[in-house]
Amino acid sequence: MSRDTIRAYFEAFNADDTDAMLDCLHPDVAHHVNEGNIRVGKVKFAEFCAHMSHCYRENLTDMVIFASEDGTRAAAEYTVNGTYLATDEGLPEANGQTYRLPAGSFFSLEGGRITRVVTYYNLSDWIAQVSKAA
Repeated sequence: MSRDTIRAYFEAFNADDTDAMLDCLHPDVAHHVNEGNIRVGKVKFAEFCAHMSHCYRENLTDMVIFASEDGTRAAAEYTVNGTYLATDEGLPEANGQTYRLPAGSFFSLEGGRITRVVTYYNLSDWIAQVSKAA
C-alpha cells in the first residue's frame, strides 16, 4: 500500500497535478524542504508547489521506490530533469537553463497517507549547472 501511495504521489508530480499530490497527503503533513524550513499542512504544501511550478519545470525519471514491510516508511531515489523558468529568490538568475541531478525523498505514512516528506538534492551541484548554462 505505501509503495502505491508513493507511486501515485510521484505520478501526480510528473503530471504537474498538485491536487492529486495533495490527495496522497495527510492533512497535517510535515514537508521538510531541502535547504529550507519545515512546512506543516496541505495548504503550505500547495503554496510550495505553486511557487515551484512558477520557477521550475521538472520531470523525475529513474525512479526506485523502497518501503518498509509495515507500510509506515518509504523512500525513493530518482533523477530530476528540469528547466529553470523564473528566478527564485537568493538563487542565480533564470534564463531557461536545464539541469539534471540525483535526488531522494523519504516518507512517513499513516493509514495510507503521507505524514512526512523529506527531499534531498545537492544544491551546490544545481547552482553549478544553472550557472554554467547562464
